Amino acid sequence: MHYQAASAAAEAWGYVAAARGATMDALERVERLAGESAVVIFSVSTCCMCHAVKRLFCGMGVSPMVVELDEDPRGGEMERALARLLGGGGVAVAGSAAVPVVFIGGKLVGAMDRVMAAHINGTLVPLLKDAGALWL
Repeated sequence: MHYQAASAAAEAWGYVAAARGATMDALERVERLAGESAVVIFSVSTCCMCHAVKRLFCGMGVSPMVVELDEDPRGGEMERALARLLGGGGVAVAGSAAVPVVFIGGKLVGAMDRVMAAHINGTLVPLLKDAGALWL
């Protein structure tokens, strides 16, 4: 259904309007998915940093919901929406990637740097406990 609406918008208003609509749909989808589990990781299956953050959470005894963007037909749109949420304006900044992106308790924690900083400074475990992802 969304494909037909986006196609109609592209014909009626041109590509720019369709792209904005797709971004809003993608952002809404990201927000909906982020609230479906205590910990949600938006990932790309071939990304080493994504693998590292998944291993971090699994090693702590957390079972995150993982959304593999490269395996989703609208993953590219969601990746652009995530980049916007991270402040990249819809594109990855040179030398950085839009993934992994972590949500805990439905709230954006951020990319790998923010997750690792929270882990090192001791604020990650309380976040996980408050979200119900960790019971220790």
